[in-house]
Amino acid sequence: MSARQMVERVLRGERSDVVPFTIYECMIPQCTMERSLRDRGLCIVKRDVPAYEVHRPNVKVTQHIYWDKERQMTRTYYETPVGTLSTLSQAGGFTTWWHERMFKSPEDYRALLSYIQDEVYEPTYDAFSRAQDAFGEDAIFRTGFGLEPLQALISGTLMDMQSFCVEWMDHRDEILKLYAALVEQRRKLYAIVARSPALHANYGGNVVPSIIGRETFEHYYLPHYQEAAEVMHAHGRYIGCHFDDNNKLIADLIARTDLDYIEALTPAPGSDMTLGEARVAWPDKVLWLNFPSALHLKADAEVRQATIALLDEVPSCQGIIMGITEDMPPERWQGSCQAIMDGLQQHAREHPHKYSR
Repeated sequence: MSARQMVERVLRGERSDVVPFTIYECMIPQCTMERSLRDRGLCIVKRDVPAYEVHRPNVKVTQHIYWDKERQMTRTYYETPVGTLSTLSQAGGFTTWWHERMFKSPEDYRALLSYIQDEVYEPTYDAFSRAQDAFGEDAIFRTGFGLEPLQALISGTLMDMQSFCVEWMDHRDEILKLYAALVEQRRKLYAIVARSPALHANYGGNVVPSIIGRETFEHYYLPHYQEAAEVMHAHGRYIGCHFDDNNKLIADLIARTDLDYIEALTPAPGSDMTLGEARVAWPDKVLWLNFPSALHLKADAEVRQATIALLDEVPSCQGIIMGITEDMPPERWQGSCQAIMDGLQQHAREHPHKYSR
């Protein structure tokens, strides 16, 4: 069975003889160790080939790239029909550091609304299929819907979290206008994604429960998971969310959703929930984990044993995928990934009853 088939079996709720091991495409360089891990079943999660393109026909975008000492900076301008917005970002290896988002003051609300409403979407199914077929069976390709409508105003390029919190209190009516526009735009994507060649798609993520609270999550997040899930399930597709924070505060609310998998779930000591607690909270959802980042710093033997200990917390290993969704120390990734794979395979050999229905 190929690496991709192993992951797909778990997403479909089928039996797996070992917990699959996945890693984001940007977090493992091509090298001898990478090839060895792929030969042993490591599955690459390819997130860089979307199933649709976003066009903004009435927004002119220009960029100015420059160097500030050793930092590569990019100033981007977005000229809308009612005003110009700008961002300032810094290239940061696997990620991007945002020094400025689009929102600077309440005067930007009209331009932000125009920018959001200008988006149109074009399916790119053929390109997605060609890329997936060309890569082969060592990777699973994922698409997505973008951030949840409210989350797009908290952790996207539109507005930073601190500005959102202030504006939520001072200009909530304006925030809700943007939110309503984002809701309508996301709804246009549900069928496009569901009809795509991608078996699964993420809807948003990076939710910080301690910032938004239970009431806001229930009112402004749950309905959109449900709408998207209904469309995805009608087309035989699976939907999940990147919940990588402390989720205990909203665990019961997540349980009420029709999300099929919880992605990037980082068990304790990386969050406030153990794997055992997560399985109790979400008995019918696939738990697609992020191996706790702090554990990468331990010796290989300790990483292997930590992997086994994690799986010992649950009565069954069905419906679990081990993953890497965060950066690893460059000097540790080879030893740590090999040790995780060793632990997964050792656990399957020593506890076969946890892998049978």
